[in-house]
Order: sequence, then structure tokens, then C-alpha cells
Amino acid sequence: MVVVDERWWMMRHGTLVPGSGRPVGDADWPGTPPRVASAAELPPSPSLPRVKVLHVITRLEAGAGGNTLLSAQGMDPARYEVWIAGVPGGPLWARARAAGLRTVEIPGFRHTLTPADLAVLWRLTRLIRRERFTIVHTHSAKGGFLGRVAARLCRTPVVVHTFHGVSFHPYQSRGRRLVYRRLERVTRRFTHRFLAVAPRLAEQVVEERLAPPGAVRVVPSAVDLAHIPERFDPLARRVLGTPRTTALVGTVGRLDHQKAPLDFVRMAAALRAERPDTAFVMIGEGPLEGDVRRLAAELGVDLTLTGHRTDAAWLVAGLDVFVITSLYEGLGRALTEALATARPVVATAVNGVPDLVEHGATGLLVPPADPDGAARAVRWLLDHPHQAADMGRQGRRRARRGFTPQAMCAAVDACYRELLGLPPPAPAPAH
Repeated sequence: MVVVDERWWMMRHGTLVPGSGRPVGDADWPGTPPRVASAAELPPSPSLPRVKVLHVITRLEAGAGGNTLLSAQGMDPARYEVWIAGVPGGPLWARARAAGLRTVEIPGFRHTLTPADLAVLWRLTRLIRRERFTIVHTHSAKGGFLGRVAARLCRTPVVVHTFHGVSFHPYQSRGRRLVYRRLERVTRRFTHRFLAVAPRLAEQVVEERLAPPGAVRVVPSAVDLAHIPERFDPLARRVLGTPRTTALVGTVGRLDHQKAPLDFVRMAAALRAERPDTAFVMIGEGPLEGDVRRLAAELGVDLTLTGHRTDAAWLVAGLDVFVITSLYEGLGRALTEALATARPVVATAVNGVPDLVEHGATGLLVPPADPDGAARAVRWLLDHPHQAADMGRQGRRRARRGFTPQAMCAAVDACYRELLGLPPPAPAPAH
């Protein structure tokens, strides 16, 4: 009878760990993940502290406001506790609260510089000191100045500033340009990282010495495209009240100085002189609405003004050509939405717009303050429908691939993690 030593047999066949005297477990085999107990098997886990982030923005509306809200909503709620502070009023505050964000509408906060800003600075400082934010992330010129000064006074560990556009431009008075340039340069010393919504905008802020070289990262301004049509929508056209046989040219935006709505009216008048069968629509409201109506009547332009519409991004799908006549524009939220619906576009070549609209490929570019040039570009698209459709399809691909909220939030998260010394998130397990 042969007697086999059990320990020798286990070691011989790889079932005993040499030198330990214990059987081989899953953890002893290379590449074998350890067994993880289910949540039901474990005692309850303690709540881990989250990173507190405060976004300070002048106005939570339009492109910059929508971009800020999307980036705040998209952060991992298990890791970040996100707050937003800014000028009271506007429809996006309710959306922010519904998304679970903490909001602070600061009394006395206005979008222009006033003596009351000292009180706003005091309130911001109290808020930051009381809540002990780890990150203060500022947006826009005035919000960026007050937010960064308050963060400096409270010794906030991390300060980030996003450029959604430039705070000064050639169409301002020289004194106003000097003031805003000075405010930006003063507060750049208080900022640990700068973000820009477009490459050309990043280049511009470095050239203007608003940020030091190497400190700016491009995080394209995203748009929630989930509920926007990918092509022309006949129902949107019917809502706009224009027959399909009539060419419809339109725009979306606030009727203010930046968007140059009077240039849109002049463009429409120049186009109608050669294409009298064309209709025009402006979706939006603002302080220049009365001026727009008077100029349209004076020039004999049959123009529809819809006022503010919550479904503006959908209505764009009923246009034949989308136009922006902005004098300055970080990137253009409405422009991104128009491209996403495969609309042929004409846009002014300002700031970050040429990063989105490539002339002859995804649309046509024209100089700012040139309504006759815009009219010629629109007429070309109407006269060349096949080429216009090709541009629309290429624009749709660019908008839907490069400007998603997921990509934007991942870039912001990477910025925060780097500044805090945190590792990148673990990759999702493969299924």
C-alpha cells in the first residue's frame, strides 16, 4: 500500500501555497480578481465627504448660463456637491434646483458694474467662507471678477475661470474696454486654471494677456441635443406659419447689442430686394425688440418675431437657412443647435465661431457688421440647395460628435482632479 502525503500532493498539483501551508485561493492566481461581497452582505458604508464646488456667473441664461448649468448637472453627485450663485431671475434657476443643485440668487447682483457690487462681493465672501468651498469656478467678466476676488479673500484652495467669450471688443467704448481688460488681468493672478469654450478664444485670451501661456485648456461648450431633430422637421415649419414653398431664413438669440439684430433686419431687406419670396423669423426677446420692429417696418421687411420660446431649438429645424449676425460670440449655443439639425448656416466670423463653422464645409462665414455680405451668403445657399444640404449634413456630424455634455463634463472633471491631485476615474467594467 502506497501512502501519499497530502501536503506533498497539494504542493505538487498547485493547490497549496509553498511556504505557507494554506490552500491556494482565488487571490493567489495572477489576473484573478478577488471576490467582492455584495452590498447586502456588508455593514452600511459611511458617507464619504464630497468636493464642494461653487459656480459664480453673472447671468444664468443664454449660452454661458446654459453651458454652466449643463456642466454643473453633469458632475458625479457622489463626488461633487455643486452650487451656483449669480444674478437673480431667469428660467434656468428653476431647472438648476430641479436638478438637485444648490442655488443662490444674490440680491443686488447686476450684469453691469455698479457701486452695489461692493455689497455683492461681501455676500459672496460670506457664502464662500460659511460653506468652505474647495473649488470656486467663475464665468463671464463680472462674475469672474467678483467671484475670484471673493475666493482670494477666503483663501479658496482651487479657483477655475471659464472664458465663454471676451469681456471687451471693438464695438465697446475705449474706456469700457480698458476697464474690463484691467479687471481680467488683475484677477488672473488668483486663478489656478483657465478654460475656454473654443480654440480661437483660448488663443485670444493668451494674446490679450488675460491668462498666462500654457494655463488655458479648451473645453468645447456642449449642448443637450437629445431632444433636437437631426433634420428638417415639417411640424416645426407649420408652427412657424410659413408655407414650405417659401424660403424661410431665421435666427435665435437675445435681441441685444451683442447679437446685432438690426443687422439681421438689414440683411433681410437686402435679400428681399432680389428674393422677394423669402420670409424671415427672429426667435427671442430683448431690449432691442422695439428697434427691430421699427427698422423692419421702415425697410419693408415682413418679419415675424416670436418672442421667447422654450422650444426654440426645435423650431430651428423648420428653417431653410439659419443666420447669426453677432458682433462677438464665444461659440454660439444656438449656432451649435442649428448645426445639429443639419441646417445650412451663415455666421459672423468672430471669436470661436470659425472653430465650429468652417467656410464652405459646415456653413458660410461673413464679416461682422456686414449685412450686405450676410445677404449674399444666404442667397448663395438658397440658390445652391444641394451644396447647402451637404454643408448642413457635415455641420450636423461636427456638432453631434464634438459637443456632447458627456465630453464637456469629463473634461471639467479631469481639470478638477488634476488641480486636487486626484487620480482619474476607474474605467467602467467591461460587460
